[in-house]
Amino acid sequence: MGTVSSRLPVFPWDRLEPYKTTAAAHADGIVDLSVGTPVDPVPALVQKALTDAADSPGYPTVWGTAALRDALTGWAERRLGATGLAHTNVLPVVGSKELVAWLPTQLGLGAGDRVAHPRLAYPTYEVGARLAGAQPVVYDDPWDLDPAGLKLLWLNSPSNPTGRVLGVEELRRTVAWAREHGVLLFSDECYIELGWEADPVSVLHPDVCGGSYDGIVSVHSLSKRSNLAGYRAAFLAGDAEVLGELLQIRKHGGMMIPAPVQAATVAALGDTEHVGEQRERYARRRTALREALEAAGFRIEHSEASLYLWATRDESCWDTVADLAKRGVLVAPGDFYGTAGERFVRVAFTATDERVDAAVRRLAQ
Repeated sequence: MGTVSSRLPVFPWDRLEPYKTTAAAHADGIVDLSVGTPVDPVPALVQKALTDAADSPGYPTVWGTAALRDALTGWAERRLGATGLAHTNVLPVVGSKELVAWLPTQLGLGAGDRVAHPRLAYPTYEVGARLAGAQPVVYDDPWDLDPAGLKLLWLNSPSNPTGRVLGVEELRRTVAWAREHGVLLFSDECYIELGWEADPVSVLHPDVCGGSYDGIVSVHSLSKRSNLAGYRAAFLAGDAEVLGELLQIRKHGGMMIPAPVQAATVAALGDTEHVGEQRERYARRRTALREALEAAGFRIEHSEASLYLWATRDESCWDTVADLAKRGVLVAPGDFYGTAGERFVRVAFTATDERVDAAVRRLAQ
């Protein structure tokens, strides 16, 4: 026991607990801008679809219903500009974090294999490599990587934590490089609906992939766009051969989305009104927090998309975390996402309007 867990880093959020305690002691309560979890209601039409499907006594299938697969392909064609998608080009998954953490294992990677991710990145990319016994490697520009032994390349646009968006030319060059060297490319696009100062583009867009999905898969989530983090609803789209292999493995592993959640996903992907309403909420909160942070002496870098502001006062991220915690505001230290973030903090704007207003007042003090 403990052999696998010994491969993993310390769970980063545990290190934030003392600062959370400090922030929670504020007379007006904590303003938690650290995790980025949705706080607004699940859209009514999604709740209705879930409850209408509540009488689901049988086992769901890993591949999902035909209606779900229609919803996935339809959304990808409408929203991402993908063309010619069949049901074999999509696969529902039990939340995107599960997929990221277990993908290298499900691909059969192990000792001697390398998994690449951005230098500043969601920590679960590294965790997934380590769970499989593979070697995680970081990059600034993916085409500068040594392709020897490199089996999986992660892209993330819009980025968590920085909010950076990769342009069409950068994406096209990376796809071409990965194909040239036989490296499987997975693109985490979970924040693609949340562009503010840039319009994020998927690797599945014909301008990027040339209309072929060979060697590329995009990852999508309903957690942020539809407030469905509690539903664990996500999916993959892209290379049919890769997804077919994953489907067979996941069938054996019983990795299936509950039937009511499948129905809720169909409803969520078929509606754009609630997405626009949620974007408006986030836009207001983003503007208020950005102005308050800049007035308080912070510099914001990137942050053109996603649900975060990547902020710095050119000091240790932990000094910033400690100072804000004394004001009752909790943020995430940048070094959670790699050593390159050690002088930044990630500020989520997923708190309620009332809590965001409280943070604005405290930053002005």
